[in-house]
Amino acid sequence: MAKKTINNRIDFSGIEKIIEYPDFLDLQLQSFKDFLQIETPAEKRQNEGLFKVFAENFPISDSRENFVLEFVDYTIDPPKYSVDECIDRGLTFSVPLKAKLRLTCNDEDNEDFETIEQEVFLGNIPYMTEKGSFVINGAERVIVSQLHRSPGVFFAMSKHTNGTKLYSARIIPFKGSWIEFATDVNSVMYAYIDRKKKFPVTTLLRAIGYGTDKDILDLFGLSEEVEATKNALKKVVNRKLAARVLKTWTEDFVDEDTGEVVSIDRNEVLLERDHVLTAEDVDVIVESGVKSIILHRDDVNVTDYHIIFNTLAKDNSNSEKEAVEQIYRQLRNTEAPDEQTARDIIQSLFFSEKRYDLGEVGRYRINKKLGLELSADQRVLTTQDIILIVKYLIGLVNSKALVDDIDHLSNRRVRTVGEQLYTQFGVGLARMARTIKERMNVRDNEDFKPVDLINARTLSSVINSFFGTNQLSQFMDQTNPLAEITHKRRMSALGPGGLSRERAGFEVRDV
Repeated sequence: MAKKTINNRIDFSGIEKIIEYPDFLDLQLQSFKDFLQIETPAEKRQNEGLFKVFAENFPISDSRENFVLEFVDYTIDPPKYSVDECIDRGLTFSVPLKAKLRLTCNDEDNEDFETIEQEVFLGNIPYMTEKGSFVINGAERVIVSQLHRSPGVFFAMSKHTNGTKLYSARIIPFKGSWIEFATDVNSVMYAYIDRKKKFPVTTLLRAIGYGTDKDILDLFGLSEEVEATKNALKKVVNRKLAARVLKTWTEDFVDEDTGEVVSIDRNEVLLERDHVLTAEDVDVIVESGVKSIILHRDDVNVTDYHIIFNTLAKDNSNSEKEAVEQIYRQLRNTEAPDEQTARDIIQSLFFSEKRYDLGEVGRYRINKKLGLELSADQRVLTTQDIILIVKYLIGLVNSKALVDDIDHLSNRRVRTVGEQLYTQFGVGLARMARTIKERMNVRDNEDFKPVDLINARTLSSVINSFFGTNQLSQFMDQTNPLAEITHKRRMSALGPGGLSRERAGFEVRDV
């Protein structure tokens, strides 16, 4: 028996509809909605999407920090033309983006300057239609979601030409420098920063707070400390040293430029690692004033940790100060002006929230892989992460752990339209921030407003370039309605940060 539906259609189906059909375009629509947060009141907006991009790039100050431009809020006005009008006229279906900015002055000499809060036009941004597409210059386009490597830590194995198995761990962040740990044919573990700069992993461990051989060996439970007295040392004659015996002292000298007395820590290697202690060595150690020595533990299987001892042998640094200066030298190809500058560069590379971000996904995956319970807000690396990754690699070398399959879908994630736009707005606003800084420096004590500092074309050009030329911005398949929906739900491994057709091997193509 036929029955009428809500929209007055006659329905002849005999089976009742059991479940609601899902919205097949929800992936595109929801992602774009979350990015702009238009329907969310300004005070309740979450720190994500467009709001997060502004928060990351503001406040902006001039070089003397006299003027500060702060971000207050953004508004998006309704579109000027409808979708159909844009298609007919060959226009872009877009909405005006305006930001409320506050300009303050910290210069005590410029007392007349009043704090100005002003709404500034930043350009028209393409807006998604109800059907999940964008109209760019009258043509409907789709931003295809991208399958890319998930942030986190990945362990891999490769074979050297001589058959030796080489193991590596790569930490892939959402934003920032890549760091990789890898073993070589001589069973030495190195750290690589951005695949270029290479140094022993123990140098990095020293630089992050484990300055002495004893500190490093204690991480793996490999050291036994013996007090450097004659009686104690005589009992351990014929045993092997696990760490260098260093004689340390402080030298004072007068700086010719400033006339200040400067102290410098010096050290001299008395006995090398793996040296077998003799009766003659006892007198040398006692006379040098060394407080204690480090020996190999008898109850530990040292062969499991041979890689650490080999790496220590390759490590030329003996202290935290020497390690940070050595890393600075590798990264900058020049000597560090002072110790603090060298420390700051390591801090900014991996432990600074401004320069480095694992993302929630990256932190979750690292926690899961290494058995940690750190908060999802901990988006930078920690010393604990680095130590556990080194330990996991040692487990791989000793066949006590498993490598990851980088091409497995569990190690990939989907970058939706909102996330791709977040990246592009980040690029555009970073360029705009540089321009603002330059204009602030030029305008010394002149009266100026936020609108005088902003060039709207900077952001618009980046966004328009993305929609017009990016590999993931594609002309919509309009063969039939099904082809249209399929195109919007498609995922691609190509595009920026993904694979290229030339480099994609058989393993990646395997489903």
